[in-house]
Amino acid sequence: MIKLKGLVKQFAGAPRPAVDHLDLDVAAGEVCVLIGPSGCGKTTTMRMVNRLIEPTSGTIEVNGHDVTHMNPVELRRGIGYVIQQVGLFPHMTIAANIATVPHLLGWDETKVARRIDELLQLIGMEPESFRDRYPRELSGGQRQRIGVARALAADPPVLLMDEPFGAIDPINRARVQDEFLKIQRQLKKTVVFVTHDIDEAIKMGDRIALLRDGRLVQQAPPAEMLARPANGFVEDFVGADRALKRLSLITCVSLANPGSVVGAPEVSADTSARDGLAVMLESGARAINLAGGGVVRLEDFFARTG
Repeated sequence: MIKLKGLVKQFAGAPRPAVDHLDLDVAAGEVCVLIGPSGCGKTTTMRMVNRLIEPTSGTIEVNGHDVTHMNPVELRRGIGYVIQQVGLFPHMTIAANIATVPHLLGWDETKVARRIDELLQLIGMEPESFRDRYPRELSGGQRQRIGVARALAADPPVLLMDEPFGAIDPINRARVQDEFLKIQRQLKKTVVFVTHDIDEAIKMGDRIALLRDGRLVQQAPPAEMLARPANGFVEDFVGADRALKRLSLITCVSLANPGSVVGAPEVSADTSARDGLAVMLESGARAINLAGGGVVRLEDFFARTG
């Protein structure tokens, strides 16, 4: 769906390219997370896809079309874009914010109204309660969800997300991340997602692309990057606790055995193994029971991380 080949961005006066001959493929329906140290070129790379930044050289293809030969305004109308600051228009209602691109595309009002309600339902916000509110009346997490809805309004095949949840407090960030993953399972958009947070990258990405000095160091599914880092830089970046991070990629039910332990704390079967282990350690127990049946013992976690 998205192919970057030999992509270069050299800013005037900079000693080296911000993006340096980058080759990257993002498959249709995949969430590809760009991550790396500050100044590694991840945001510059993402913003070249919709030509908010023009490339110096190289090619960018979206669905087989070279975007450098397309009208940039038309290109951007076909690509959803979500940023950390959300960028909702404060003087416009939630409905009017979501309808921005459909109105630019000339949709009739009946189709626009139907799409607004569909999207509010999709992000778990009741249309009757939210369509006539203003951004100032919403929480940060709600505004971010509206930002996602607005990006999806014209049903673009590609979604660009630049640190979209970075300004939300940790509890609501986790909830909004979960909401987005639920939506993505339904819609299967092709997503380029920029973050500086390795835990977020592991949670959100089907594939992680780690950049350094504008170059691709390793591109792999999260489990592979954690299990087999390409070099010392990758190993240091993902952290010394990468065995524990791998537990966030599986659920407790995948470790469960039949039976139960009297007095052990209970968690839902779809709790991540990492969260399940945390519950066990906090309680001082050596096992957790799963709602609906099954038990995970401390040695089961060790077997998976070892």
